Amino acid sequence: MLHRRSARAEIDMLNGPLLPKILLFAGPLMLTGILQLLFNAADIIVVGRFAENGEFALAAVSSTSSLINLLVNVFMGLSVGASVLVARLWGARDGAGVSRAVHTAIAVSVAGGVIVAAVGFFFAGPLLTLMGSPADVLPLATLYLRIYFLGMPVNMLYTFGASILRAVGDTKRPLYYLIIAGIVNVVLNLLLVVVFRMNSGGKSVAAVAIATVASQAVSMVLVILCLRRSSGPIHLDLKRLRIDGRSLGDIVRVGLPAGLQGSLFSISNVLIQSSVNSFGAAVVAGSGASASIEGFVYVAMNSLYQADLTFASQNAGAGKPDRVRRVMLCCLLSVTVIGLALGLGVLALGRPLLSVYINTSSGNLDAILDAGMERMLVILPTYFICGAMDVMVGQLRGVGCSVIPMIVSLAGVCLFRVVWILGFFPANHTLEFLFLSYPVSWIITLSAHMITWFLAGERYLRRTAASA
Repeated sequence: MLHRRSARAEIDMLNGPLLPKILLFAGPLMLTGILQLLFNAADIIVVGRFAENGEFALAAVSSTSSLINLLVNVFMGLSVGASVLVARLWGARDGAGVSRAVHTAIAVSVAGGVIVAAVGFFFAGPLLTLMGSPADVLPLATLYLRIYFLGMPVNMLYTFGASILRAVGDTKRPLYYLIIAGIVNVVLNLLLVVVFRMNSGGKSVAAVAIATVASQAVSMVLVILCLRRSSGPIHLDLKRLRIDGRSLGDIVRVGLPAGLQGSLFSISNVLIQSSVNSFGAAVVAGSGASASIEGFVYVAMNSLYQADLTFASQNAGAGKPDRVRRVMLCCLLSVTVIGLALGLGVLALGRPLLSVYINTSSGNLDAILDAGMERMLVILPTYFICGAMDVMVGQLRGVGCSVIPMIVSLAGVCLFRVVWILGFFPANHTLEFLFLSYPVSWIITLSAHMITWFLAGERYLRRTAASA
């Protein structure tokens, strides 16, 4: 039996109207993602506006995200697997299973954080070189990455801990913890770079990296304390930390395909970043600033993916297939409206928003702004398609179908973009043509996921519901 006190923080996903509860669940997730990006953007804004040679520091920090995602996405995918497993067991009212899954997930996060930290620290420089990072950016980007990856164990612990809370319907406390950690990040950024004058050479990127790691440590401590103090199945007892074979198998079954998909997505994005690098530091800076701004739209849409994943998992575990189908429709409608509204709104304010990231005294200001706007004009009006694509992936994973959407996504996004970049881009060497690879791949992949749901997803749903 699940502890009654858990109802104070969690949303009942199994009964009552769906759309209001989906929005209630997604709202704190949207704020969490937006605040996280705001705090992460503080790194880029501080070095772009206050560091000496800010253009190069901005390019160094903003060009590392695709490589970070490449190295961490396998374990981030496992956090998705942990979330699906906890949600399904929670919906099935299996308290003992939830407890085993929680302790297994936290143990996996510790091991994963150590592995990623070691790989990232020692291979940051060679990987950035393979990406073709400009020579004047490479040393700064390498320094930023090495410090960032040293903090990966605490980052992993927070990610897995927050995924456990969200799996049982609690999206508010992770938001509160992120607000506290984000304030720490911004204060440390300004304190180190502006007050302590760490604004020259590698000092500026080192300062913002240190601030990021420190803030991640704060959020990790808060989420672990929350799990330690929670009553019921999600209570974390450090003495019981061990990897349960059955729980690990269930986590890997859903999470490994999700993680591999994310990492291979990152390979295609690394190729795109390498192609952007060929245009020089000003274009790298403009594209990086634009990507940071686009991220605010993406995390708002991604909250509907997480809502679909969690609501579908709990209702499938509870044997309620009709509610699972209605979850999909509600999330698709919501992500389309949110994606269009935010995408077009941000595009309308594109140039002023880009200016926030850049020192107005930069000699390349116009070139940076033009590069950022060129990217925005291609991506933002079509970004809702990416959101709908992710919702369909969440729906499929929520009912236990994880390998097929991975294969579809790899073919429709990764393989297509590789062919685009290596086959077509050399003959059409423009930024606009490069960025067109995004919306075209989203359209192809969304269509394939829709077909997959009707051919395979329904079968998985009936099987899961029948076993509930």
